[in-house]
Parts: sequence; structure tokens; C-alpha cells
Amino acid sequence: MSAFMVKDEATIEKLKEARDKDANSYVGVFLRKNSSLELPEKSDIIKDLNDIYSVGTFAQIQNIVKTDVGAQLIVLGHRRVSLLGIDAYGPPALVKINPLLQEQLHLSTWMGRIDLNNPYQLADFATAISTAEGHELQRVLELENIEERLSVVLELLVKDRELAKLQKEINQQVEEKMSKQQREYFLREQLKSIKKELGMEKDGKEALVEKFRGHLQSARDRNVAATAMTVLEEELNKLESLEKSSPEFNVTKAYLEWLFAVPWGVFSQDILNLQQARKVLDDDHYGLQEIKTRILEFIAVGKLKGSVSGKIICFIGPPGVGKTSIAKSIAKALDRKFYRFSVGGLTDTAEIKGHRRTYIGAMPGKPIQCLKTTGVMNPLILIDEIDKLGRSHNGDPASALLELLDPNQNSNFIDHYLDTPVDFSNVLFVCTANDESTIPGPLKDRMEVIRLSGYDIPEKVAIASQYLVPKSIKEAGLDANNGEGSQNRLSITNDALELLIKNYCRESGVRSLEKMVDKIVRKIAFELVGKFEDSAPKPTEASSDADQSPTEVGRAIVDSAPMVVVDTGDLEKYAGKPIFTEETMYESKDDHHFPPGIVMGLAWNPLGGSPIFIETAATSCAFSERDSGVHMVTGQLGSVMRESVNIAYTYARKFTKEFDAENKFFNNNQVHLHVPEGAISKDGPSAGVAMTTSFVSLALNQPVLPRVAMTGEISLTGKVLPVGARL
Repeated sequence: MSAFMVKDEATIEKLKEARDKDANSYVGVFLRKNSSLELPEKSDIIKDLNDIYSVGTFAQIQNIVKTDVGAQLIVLGHRRVSLLGIDAYGPPALVKINPLLQEQLHLSTWMGRIDLNNPYQLADFATAISTAEGHELQRVLELENIEERLSVVLELLVKDRELAKLQKEINQQVEEKMSKQQREYFLREQLKSIKKELGMEKDGKEALVEKFRGHLQSARDRNVAATAMTVLEEELNKLESLEKSSPEFNVTKAYLEWLFAVPWGVFSQDILNLQQARKVLDDDHYGLQEIKTRILEFIAVGKLKGSVSGKIICFIGPPGVGKTSIAKSIAKALDRKFYRFSVGGLTDTAEIKGHRRTYIGAMPGKPIQCLKTTGVMNPLILIDEIDKLGRSHNGDPASALLELLDPNQNSNFIDHYLDTPVDFSNVLFVCTANDESTIPGPLKDRMEVIRLSGYDIPEKVAIASQYLVPKSIKEAGLDANNGEGSQNRLSITNDALELLIKNYCRESGVRSLEKMVDKIVRKIAFELVGKFEDSAPKPTEASSDADQSPTEVGRAIVDSAPMVVVDTGDLEKYAGKPIFTEETMYESKDDHHFPPGIVMGLAWNPLGGSPIFIETAATSCAFSERDSGVHMVTGQLGSVMRESVNIAYTYARKFTKEFDAENKFFNNNQVHLHVPEGAISKDGPSAGVAMTTSFVSLALNQPVLPRVAMTGEISLTGKVLPVGARL
């Protein structure tokens, strides 16, 4: 018996008609050449007998079952038939031959109907239950010689047997693997139950609760605040009542872990020793005497009070002057834990106040993370770049810092995640900033501002010779014997350092100076290694650098190198062309005066500052007494600076008339004021003094000394005001 899938509707209707007319309807079944067992997508009419095999099966229609894709035709084969010809072409019967008959029918049902002693029936039955391809079945069908037919059927059965054996082995391996895993699982569960009964092991929840109970007892011993103890006990009791599979279990577990991560009641002991603090500050920093004195005063007051808590210090100064390193030195002098985090560009208040526990991935803010990292309740926290705080739809971090940096409020600081008061009154906060004007007023009001103006040339020379040059030599590996007592093979004279500062590094700090020193040391290291390799004999198989460690090779190079001294004449070789070649771009006959109308001002910016020139020139032109004001202003000046130009011009006219009543300069000349470097925008009132001096110098034809620079805002009555803005 075989099953076919008929797709063509016309063929299905014809088969149903034949079945309805006569229950014993028969059909001829022939295999199509070059066809697979898959059902074709389109039906086509067979118009050539060569498209099908000539030997087929005469089969009785047993049943027709309608399906979604056509109809299933079940037939019972009776005998072989040969196709001699076609009377008429009709609708084709597109079928799918199912060779896996043994999976659909029980062999025991058919074994009783077949005479096993009949070789013809045995061969046909064996072929029917095999998994051979269609062309192989057709070959058996066409063989009339019974011996040949049995031989071919035997080959097919051998293939099926090997395939069945392989499937059996695979099934056995899968079953063995599954049985092993199940066995191990049962054994582990039994072992866990035995250990639990003997008290040798507890489940995850019990062990977790016991761990938290131990933390809770430690908190009681440290006399933790009552509010915190209440929260800890409530959350621990809540965890015990929850099932481990509950989603809230993990949330409560994470919350408790953060609560116990806070070092409640743990404090480090401050070392309030002025001599030790002075030594630490002097070892780490050169100069800055005013800053060091202020820090020592702060420590002295703390020694009298018994603690240095409740202070928020803010260091304001240009980059590279040592703000961050001073904060580290304070922590070192007090023997406090140090933690730094930057708020530059911070726009989310959750970084300060934490996230609500309702959010996925919620966690506390940076202050709570600091306590967890340091493990004490009184660390020194450095809040870097506080002048660069941002603001967005996520809130204003500057407002969130108000509670943290207010000595009257931070004793009960509430993080959104912990939702319980945490005492930050014992924490020493140090903030750093470059621009004081961008710090929000309420935030600056809570801090004690200490300004670092920068270093002058002698201080930079001392810093370079005592700190930067030895550090660069050590990092470059040029310290002889790797610092084991020999003299270094490199030195840079103080004159060279001074010239390096004047011509290459004019910023307020020492970062660019450190980079330039590193550059010089690297170039010298490159020269020494190159000379050593050129002078050394070529390595052979018997002796090569591979026999020595890298440290030994480097030590040999340094020990054999001559002493290198970098002086002023060597700077251009190692540092390149000078960046700043002249102090001024103006020359005079005696080199003691600028041309009339030229004045050097001082421009301030967050990086320190730089000199800026004010130029005025006059063009003869007759004006009436009523005409006033500067007739042309260039140099990309801002609105505030343009107002300063008008104020300076008005006062200069008044001063000139009072000084020399006969001077008619401003009535007979058109004045043009220009500030060089026009591609750079400039603004601020502090150039008023320089502008006034420039107008007066031009009007009186009196030059200004070239070594004199000035800054300050001028009022309409000639009063000089403090520097209050930037260019």
C-alpha cells in the first residue's frame, strides 16, 4: 500500500468520480523521469511518453482524503504493468511518492499476507518498505529476472540496515548522555539534601540572610544611627519573607548589599601634625607659600577643635598649577582616604543623588560610591572641574550639589537610591575650577575659595630642576644604574630651563614645560641608543642581546654613555624652533619706547593670560568741536570692550584738554583703534586703562615704555577699577 499527494483539481475530480462509480477502481501508477519526491510548484501535462518510465504498477484505489494542498490518494499495488500507448491526454496527476512506508504501516500487519517462500512477493515487499530513491525503486520494478531483482533489493536493504544501525548508535549516545545528566542531577540534589540535614550546608537564601545578619550585628557594635538601623532591620526582615524566585527578592538583595556597603560608623584617624603636613606639602610642591600657609592654618584649627570636618575648599586657577596634586597632598598629610571624581560636562542629577530604585539598573550616586570605595565615612573627596557643570532635561547637577556641599545640610544627605540619611559632615570636600565666573553663585557661596595664580619664571626653573627633569630622566631610563646611586648621565642647566620657559612655555602652569622636558630627554635617549648600536660589534650566534635581559642592556647603554649637558645653545636642536621669539612686535630707535599710541595690556583667560597690544592711529581731518567718539574700531571686540573704547576716548579728550588747553588733536584728527590678532574675539572692561593711555599717548605724541603693561577697568571720571572680566 502506498500514499500519493495529488495536486491537480481536475485529476482529483476524475479520481473521485471513478471511486464513486466503482469501489474497485484501478489506476496505473508510473514514475516520472528526472523528478524528485517533492511536489512540483506547477502542474504540466505529460505530452511525451519519454517523460515517464514504461514500467509501472497496476493499483487499486483504497481511499481519497482531501487536504489543504490537494488530496491524498491511498492505493494498493497488485501487479506490474507496461505502458504501450496513450489513447488520450487528460489532466495530469502530480503525485509525491512516499518511500517511508515502514513509518506509516505496521510490518506485522503485512507479514501475514505475504508468502515469504515466494521470491517475487518477497522482493516486491522488501522494495516497498525500503528508503531507496525513486529511480532505484523503478529499477527494481523493471527487472523481470528474479535473481537480478533479489540482488538489487539486497543492496537496498543493506544500505537501509547500515542507516538504521547509525541511527540506533546516535539514539543510544543521546540517551546515555541524557541519562548521565539526569543521574548527576539526582545525585547532586541528594547530596545537597544530606548536607542540609547534617547542617553542613545551607541553601542560597539562608546563607545570604545569615551574611546580612552578621553585617547587621557589626553595625550595632559600631553604634550606627537609629534611622539607618531601622532601615537595615526592616529590609532584612522583608528579605526573609520573600521567596527566592520572586522578582522583588533580587531588588531587595541589591538594596541591602548597597546599604551594608556604606561603612556606617567607620572613621579613619586624622594626623594633625603641622611639621609633617609642611614636609608633605614642600616635598610635593615648590612655591605656593600662601596656599601652603592657608592649608597649615586649616590643619592648626582642626587640631584645636579635634577634627577638620565641615570644610569645603575650592582651588581656582589655570590648568597645570597643581590644584589636584595639592588635594592629594592634603589627604596624604592628614592620612585620609582619597577619592576623586570629575563633574565636567555632567548633566544628570542622578550621578550625584542616585537613581530611584524603581528603575532597572538603578544605583546610588557618586558620593555613596565614594564611601563604599574608601571604606570610611570621613575621606577626602575631590570634585574636579566644578566650573564645567552642565544642565539638561535630566536636571541641574549644580543644584544637586548644594545639599552635599552645605555644612548645615550634608549631615542628613539623602540619596534617592538608599532613601535614608547619610552623614557627610565628616567628609573633607575639595573642589577645583579654572574659571570662577562660571561657578553658580549659590554653590560658590558654600565654598572657601583659594586662588592659585600660577608660577613665575624662577619658580618654574626650580620646579623643572627639582621635579620635572629628574622625573623625565627616570621615566626615560637615563638614570645611571637605574637609580642605584650613580650620577645621572643627563642634566639641563638652569639657563637652558629659563630660556625654554621664555621661548617655549609661557603658560601659568607647568604642563607644557613638562611635555617639553620629556621631548628633550626622549631625543637624547634616542641619540645615546643610536650611538651605542653603531659602536657596538655586530652580534654573533655565540653572543647576542638575547643572552642579556632588557634591563641589563639598558644599564650597559647608560653606563657607557658620556655625560650630556643641555645648555642654551642646544635647545633649538632638541626642542625645535622657538614659539615665542620676541617680547614685543615693535621696535624703536633706542629700544626703550614704543611708538606713540601703542600700549601693552594684559588679557586674562582661564588658561592664565597673555599680553595684548592696543594700537591707535590718527588721520588728519577737520572736525567741529561737537564731533566726538572713536571713528573706527577693529580687532573683533565685544560689546563690553567697545563701551570701554568710548569711555576711554571721552576721558582721554577731557584729560588732554585739562593737561594742555591748546591741544586740538582730537578736533583735527580721525582716530582708529585696533587690537591685533583680529581672528580672536575679545571682550571685557579691563582694557580701559590701556586704551586711555593709548589715546593720551597719541594725542600728546608721547611714547610709552615697552616694558610696562597695564590692565584694569576705567570709569568715566578716570577711576581705575579692579580687574573684573576676561578677554
